[in-house]
Amino acid sequence: QVQLVESGGDSVQAGGSLQLSCQASGRTYSMCDIGWYRQAPGKERELVSTISRDENSNIKYGDFVKGRFTISQDLAKNTVSLEMNSLKTEDTGAYYCAGRRCGRVDYEWWGQGTQVTISS
Repeated sequence: QVQLVESGGDSVQAGGSLQLSCQASGRTYSMCDIGWYRQAPGKERELVSTISRDENSNIKYGDFVKGRFTISQDLAKNTVSLEMNSLKTEDTGAYYCAGRRCGRVDYEWWGQGTQVTISS
């Protein structure tokens, strides 16, 4: 099992910045990808960004990111961070850290979520 704990959610004004962090623990060696999803009220959960947990650090971003967010990780510390800039009101939502088990397609490990609220 892998445990994921997010931190960093806050309320900021549009145009501001936030940094989210996720600490992974447990059998992290079985996790090949880690990243962030988000869910706004009344909407489906969507991909924000993921990164592979190897030396290649392959990165994916959701289409809406458009250069505003940057994902990074520290493999030694089992942490992943998401730097978010130029935040918009539509970025409001619960942000979840997620992990994908090696050999599986879906992300099966999820954190409790951290709330991001962007006001105009």
